[in-house]
Amino acid sequence: MTYCVAMSLEAGMLFASDSRTNAGVDQIARFSKMRVIANDGDRVMVTLSSGNLSITQNALNALEDRAKAGDNSRSLWNATSMFDVARLIGDSLREAKSRDGPFLMQSNIDSSASFLIGGQIRGEPPRLFHVYSEGNFIEATPDTCYFQIGETKYGKPIIDRVVSRRTGLQEATKCTLVSFDSTMRSNISVGLPIDLIVYEVDSLAIKLQKRIEESDPYFQMVHTQWGEGLRRVFAQLPNPEWTA
Repeated sequence: MTYCVAMSLEAGMLFASDSRTNAGVDQIARFSKMRVIANDGDRVMVTLSSGNLSITQNALNALEDRAKAGDNSRSLWNATSMFDVARLIGDSLREAKSRDGPFLMQSNIDSSASFLIGGQIRGEPPRLFHVYSEGNFIEATPDTCYFQIGETKYGKPIIDRVVSRRTGLQEATKCTLVSFDSTMRSNISVGLPIDLIVYEVDSLAIKLQKRIEESDPYFQMVHTQWGEGLRRVFAQLPNPEWTA
């Protein structure tokens, strides 16, 4: 499985994904679920993927191959808006599923997959989309400024309590790492390393991209202090005094 988070904030955008894939407890591998399409000064786009790895890779690779072949009508590099980018990815996802899905079903393999795609193209503000397995998509709004895909339930409560459109990028990064730590604590199908990108609004360039390994001192500090802090706050809560 996987866990991916993307946020669209007033200060910029944040993208994070784990790197674990597994087909059983004895078949675990590392694959990055993050892909960057960027031309500094013109466009920065980041995709995060969840679901069948072959489907998501084929969908993105097909788009890149069309661009190399000069098919400008269906190129991420020539799209004039992030809406067009989300539509292109949704169409490519449908094509990959239509081609490979029936054969995967013959072996009882789930072909479902989804994307988070966000970024900024010169001339419009940053935008974030969630592309569903069927190829349709929705856009983030000021009221719903983040999306998750994969194992979402364990990391959602902390984001809901902390993050809003006005949250700063550093605060959002800290909250995201806590969200990943909570998810990995409860689900072994999500694991390090974490791929992280922080994008500043209107910069049209990625200034912070990092892979967080198990030995990363900041992540270890977050893991330790968050766990200790939860236990400390829990111990400080008064016991219930209900009577029978």
